[in-house]
Amino acid sequence: MLKLYYAAHTCALASHIVLEEAGATYETVRLDLQAGEQRSAAYLAINPKGRVPTLLAEGGALTETPALLVFIAQRHPGADLAPFDDAFAFARVQAFNSYLCSTVHVAHAHRMRGSRWADEPAAIAAMQRKVPQAVGDCFDLIERGMLRGPWVMGERYTICDAYLFTLAQWLEADGVDPARLPRVCDHRRRMAERPAVQRAIAAELGT
Repeated sequence: MLKLYYAAHTCALASHIVLEEAGATYETVRLDLQAGEQRSAAYLAINPKGRVPTLLAEGGALTETPALLVFIAQRHPGADLAPFDDAFAFARVQAFNSYLCSTVHVAHAHRMRGSRWADEPAAIAAMQRKVPQAVGDCFDLIERGMLRGPWVMGERYTICDAYLFTLAQWLEADGVDPARLPRVCDHRRRMAERPAVQRAIAAELGT
């Protein structure tokens, strides 16, 4: 059985949503990041990076959201969550999720994880001040040219949608005015109406 290690209000939600969309059989382990459980010896033995999400499968531990999303989709082909039958379309999925992982999420992380990149308080403060612009610029690009509509890849719902929805939850906290992103916000609203999304959020929040 699959086991997802996650923390609430993190990018692990994307994998949680896709597990639900796929109808997967899985269990979850919630980590308390404030208490430092991600740095415990027990967890570091599973994921030496000390971050979430981690997905335990028969072959071992998997990390990094784009990899988890593809693995879940491949493991449950009947859910039709990625265009594995079309090499170019699948590459577009990978390109979009890579952008979210390597650029958008990193821009967001400068708000509360500045110590990863600098030690001086002034430098960290400067990174925090830049977050609304940096994250806003990323989402402007998604709004204008990457969100094809009605779903990220067009008419077909894919793993990209769960990932975009997850990061779009943080817009307001990152200081980005959602009014400038009507298409992203419409996507966020429609995602929030999906039963799989509602189940994953309820499970993570313990409601």
